[in-house]
Amino acid sequence: MSSVAISAANPLDVPRSAPDAQPVPVSKRVIAASVAGNALEFYDFVTYAFFAVYIGRAFFPASTPMGSLLLSVAVFGVGFVARPLGGILIGAFADRAGRKPAMLLTIALITLGTLGLALTPSYASIGMAAPIIIVACRLIQGLALGGEVGPATAFLIEAAPQHKRALYASWQLASQGIATLVAGLFGVLIMGILQPEQVQAWGWRVPFVVGLLLPPIALYLRRAMPETLHDAAQKSENIGLKGLARHKRILTLAVLVVLGGTVSTYVGNYMTTYAITTLKFPPAIAMVATVTVGLVTLVFALVGGWLSDRFGRKPMMLWPRIATAVLTVPLFLLLIDRPSVPLLLAVAAFLAALTAVSGAASIVAIPEMLPRGIRATGLSIAYAIGVSLFGGTTQFVITWLIEVTGNPAAPAWYVAGTSAITVLAMTALPETRDHVLED
Repeated sequence: MSSVAISAANPLDVPRSAPDAQPVPVSKRVIAASVAGNALEFYDFVTYAFFAVYIGRAFFPASTPMGSLLLSVAVFGVGFVARPLGGILIGAFADRAGRKPAMLLTIALITLGTLGLALTPSYASIGMAAPIIIVACRLIQGLALGGEVGPATAFLIEAAPQHKRALYASWQLASQGIATLVAGLFGVLIMGILQPEQVQAWGWRVPFVVGLLLPPIALYLRRAMPETLHDAAQKSENIGLKGLARHKRILTLAVLVVLGGTVSTYVGNYMTTYAITTLKFPPAIAMVATVTVGLVTLVFALVGGWLSDRFGRKPMMLWPRIATAVLTVPLFLLLIDRPSVPLLLAVAAFLAALTAVSGAASIVAIPEMLPRGIRATGLSIAYAIGVSLFGGTTQFVITWLIEVTGNPAAPAWYVAGTSAITVLAMTALPETRDHVLED
């Protein structure tokens, strides 16, 4: 690909529009394969968040229920520690050996982590070995998920026609909605048919056991995927550490873009625990909020991808994030003042819709600014660092803030503040809808 002149209107050195290389023909089955692993990995992460109260009691006994919950959400955060390492190692593997082998590796790792969570006996049965095993499983899951997003998203935008890149990539975020929806439905079912003591004894394990049914299907689908890495020559300056260093400003801004979306996402996933512990809703009702978040994320991620292809990445990233920064606190205050099931569902759905539209535009804009030789690594690193620093600590921070300040609106203030930072980062990014993918 010939070099492209840099102008003042294109300060981040992103290639202007030109005819894309012929994309790899992609079937619906291949799209399903690319997002199946992502759905499975988020399903496990989200299920852990939903059942944090019960997991805390099983593996992390403490003198108070809040202490047990804090330990549980802290271990939830442990899974994020390994994400940057997974992003670097598996992302680099994807940029060297191919998207397909990297995506097969992440499926194997997430299966191992899920197996441990499903089968590890409680603290009462095996003592300190139980929390140690759970921490190890969380680290393995974090390694897998840190390395999954980059290769899978790179594959989707490389395989897509130029005018549908955002729609294809939005399935990556939509798969997170599927994961949240399915995990929430399991939660509602379990809470509805089991007694609280049964949920605590074994019921919370059921979704993890069911999750083990998906890896063989995902492996089967991914083995038949085409490869998108080697269909064009790569420039030497766009490979490895040299390529990452050349695009360090884009990567820094990308981390800040991920910040707002990930905090909003994990506050949304925390709504079940928040509704139970702070708003005092019954667990089954609280789980319905999770189902709502999952369904809305699935739908509006695809809507956001379609709109991004039609109107551009930047407006679809920016305006929903501005609305989130402005409206989250008033909506939480209204919910706290007048707690009701319809209002809980409405607030959860509205915030999830804004997050999904903005996130769908963001997840395609970031890799579109990176050359093929570092596309998977760069997105993996930016995503993993942003999610690790902020997503991994979100549930612990807001649980702690509620406890220390006594202010049940603390999660909303946290969302508003981080969204404001993300808005500033988004304004510094160029529009990439019509840009060619750089080799």
